[in-house]
Amino acid sequence: MFLLGAVTLCCTIVAGTLALLEPLFGQAPERQVAESKSADVAAPPAVRVVGAPFVPNVKPRER
Repeated sequence: MFLLGAVTLCCTIVAGTLALLEPLFGQAPERQVAESKSADVAAPPAVRVVGAPFVPNVKPRER
């Protein structure tokens, strides 16, 4: 509990200091927002399979 309290206190001090010093360094740049275009998932590209396809061993006694 002491360690948790000490870490919380240190993080609070660092966050408070940065919040107080923010006007000196200027404002943060605007956040970028992703475009609202929908992705085309109807036709996935073909995938090349190298080697034998995986077949799960559902009967371990039969190899």
